[in-house]
Amino acid sequence: QVQLVESGGGLVQAGGSLRLSCAASGRTFSTGAMGWFRQAPGKEREFVAAMEWSGTRAAYRNSVKDRFTTSRDSAKNTVYLQMNSLKPEDTAVYYCAAATTGVSASMKMYRYWGLGTQVTVSS
Repeated sequence: QVQLVESGGGLVQAGGSLRLSCAASGRTFSTGAMGWFRQAPGKEREFVAAMEWSGTRAAYRNSVKDRFTTSRDSAKNTVYLQMNSLKPEDTAVYYCAAATTGVSASMKMYRYWGLGTQVTVSS
């Protein structure tokens, strides 16, 4: 089992920044990749970003490229999502997830999920 706890969400004005954290515990050695997803009200959950646990590869959805960056602190078993130039359409609950396989944009590949953290971007 892998436990994931997100933090760092909040209310920010458009153009601002937030950094989300995802602390992992448990059998983290089985983790192949960490992903970030988001779900806005009335919409399906969607892929945002992912990176291999080794840190060698990352992927982003097109709408967040050049604005969001994922990183990790292996000593703390924590991954981060730095979000810059936030837009109102980035408003959603953000979830981190752990996969035993590599980077993927498919929710089906992620076995473990956090409870999410709310990000609200005001215009």
